[in-house]
Amino acid sequence: MSDSPVALITGGGSGIGAAVARQLLDAGHRVAVTGRGEPRLRAFAEELGNPDVVGNAAEYGDVKAAVDGTLKEFGRLDTVVANAGFATHDTVAAGDPAGWTEMVLTNVLGPALLIRASIDALKESRGRIVLVGSVAGFVHGPGNIYGATKWAVTGLAENARREVTEFGVGVTLIAPGRVETPFWDSYGSLPPGHLLTADQIADSVVWAVRQPEGVDINTVVVRPIGQPV
Repeated sequence: MSDSPVALITGGGSGIGAAVARQLLDAGHRVAVTGRGEPRLRAFAEELGNPDVVGNAAEYGDVKAAVDGTLKEFGRLDTVVANAGFATHDTVAAGDPAGWTEMVLTNVLGPALLIRASIDALKESRGRIVLVGSVAGFVHGPGNIYGATKWAVTGLAENARREVTEFGVGVTLIAPGRVETPFWDSYGSLPPGHLLTADQIADSVVWAVRQPEGVDINTVVVRPIGQPV
């Protein structure tokens, strides 16, 4: 087992992150997850029977500690999945600015910090960076600040790829459409229409991670049938 690949997933205690963790474990990977909802994260870790690291994805010290802890526990790092993120579900003209700073830091700064903290280990393993973006990072929504953060993630993925590809490190942006996850809890209800499951998005993440050496899958947009934008 010491040669099994290792993945670190931020926001891994529920939703897409948890689904990715389960599928990678089923595929023979060793997995560490981070999250700020410690009770939920602890329960998930107990369910998996694997160690976990708890931290804030928008604080470099926490992110670096998560990477260092994963390397100490497993001895290597092959994949990082920047999944932590949330939406305030409001708009620039009518929303409450109180929640915007945390959303921008978590959604935009968080993935950048994860790349910075993990790149040396990923160079060594010739591993992969996976950024979980959104369809909202490709289409414009009226006043949508969350969408603006995901546009930033879309740009970060390609900017990062152009820098790290020479090191043998791959970069994949997974951009989901509407997915039935706790993302919608603060919205108050699920959006109308068909929704994908977290497992369906995890399928795409794991497919990208398990590509043969030398193959770099860069952008995967996954919508449910019936979502027009």
